[in-house]
Amino acid sequence: MRCRKWFKLVLGRSRSYVPEVNEEAKVPRLPAWIRPFPGLIPWMQVLVAALAMVGTFPGRTQAIGIITESLLADFHLTPSEYATISLWATLIGALAAIGLGQLIDRHGVRFITAFLTVSLGAVSISLARVHDVAALAVLLTLSRALGQSALSVASLSIIPRWFARRLPLAMAVYSIVLSVLFAVAFQVAIQVRKSEGWRTLWTGVGWSLILILAPMSAIVLRRGPESCGLVREPESSAATDAPTPLSWTLTQALRSSAFWAMAFGSALYALISAGVGLFNEAIFVEWGFNVDDYGIALGVTAFASLCGNFLAGWLAGRFALTKLMSVTMGLMAASLVAFLYVHNRPQLYAQSAVMGLAGGFVMVLFFAIWGRAYGPKHVGMIQGAAQAMTVLASAVGPIVFAALHEQTHSYHLIFWGLAIVVAVVGIWCGTVRLPDLSTPLSEGRAPASP
Repeated sequence: MRCRKWFKLVLGRSRSYVPEVNEEAKVPRLPAWIRPFPGLIPWMQVLVAALAMVGTFPGRTQAIGIITESLLADFHLTPSEYATISLWATLIGALAAIGLGQLIDRHGVRFITAFLTVSLGAVSISLARVHDVAALAVLLTLSRALGQSALSVASLSIIPRWFARRLPLAMAVYSIVLSVLFAVAFQVAIQVRKSEGWRTLWTGVGWSLILILAPMSAIVLRRGPESCGLVREPESSAATDAPTPLSWTLTQALRSSAFWAMAFGSALYALISAGVGLFNEAIFVEWGFNVDDYGIALGVTAFASLCGNFLAGWLAGRFALTKLMSVTMGLMAASLVAFLYVHNRPQLYAQSAVMGLAGGFVMVLFFAIWGRAYGPKHVGMIQGAAQAMTVLASAVGPIVFAALHEQTHSYHLIFWGLAIVVAVVGIWCGTVRLPDLSTPLSEGRAPASP
């Protein structure tokens, strides 16, 4: 009976769970097979949103890290030279996200997602055919801009347009599908690179984006429920009845210790993830492992990160977010030190699980902290400032790893140094307190009027 009820809820047979059909809406005719199941349409958007995020693959640091050693050999680059290219590609590529939200509002998420997918596919195919460093730098920058920046923003903008009351459930499904697909994608990519080479891999990725993901985006994605004759899902009654909280401005937030502690914690994870991701093969070879071990470790990290998402989401409503970030930094520092003493595969996978768990915590805490700490009115600007720090850190990460490795001819000192820095930031996070938004004044910094 419960399974039958759940089936009805998901497929749109229960008016209490999904938006009802608006018979008077004048919308484009939907395919006949989907019309009897209006509740299935929002979940198809979730699926394509997850696929679109996986489609950012050729622009992500961990994916580019799979072909780093091949690029160094083909283009006769040193790690420092390649890290410098990666730095500017990341920084310039981040500019692609500016104003994308307005373009999505104007032209629709379907057109923008399909366009970005085709463009990224073309760039990937072109990258597989270049033979000079200048073209490599330009195409890596375009990969970052179209993939890691623009297509990521498009993917994240799809689900909030369809869900309100069920948004946490939709994001949970999105995270599960995303983690599974990324784990599979990395495993397949590693095997193709080993057997066929990086150029064949990148060509295959490009054509997959053009021939599979782009048509799927064009067919499935819609601007919102109204475009399909559905009534938009209402907010929960608790959300509408709650009083509007006070809000701090960006300037006021920048004066608080909590902002810098949480932002530094998130940025450190981005720096470590980018540095390890880009030079993963060289790091694992130094520790006596190979690229296959890295692929499995990456899968373990992805699933552990998913568990961290759920656990952090549950704990975030019960404990102070700064305290949770402090614990997260402790886990990350322990993981960095443990990596120095990893000697076999079970130890490697255990270390990867701890790092993945910490990464899952960081992701949830980063998106949860700013609105809760500083109110809703200026949360976009405040989160954007913190996001800028993480982008800068992810760009600088490979530079740090390459420079120290050239000086010491080893990655051991990097892990020791980062472990100490992470531990210090963790202690810092444990000592700060979130602003009190219940009073109009807090340490002389007045929250903005709502």
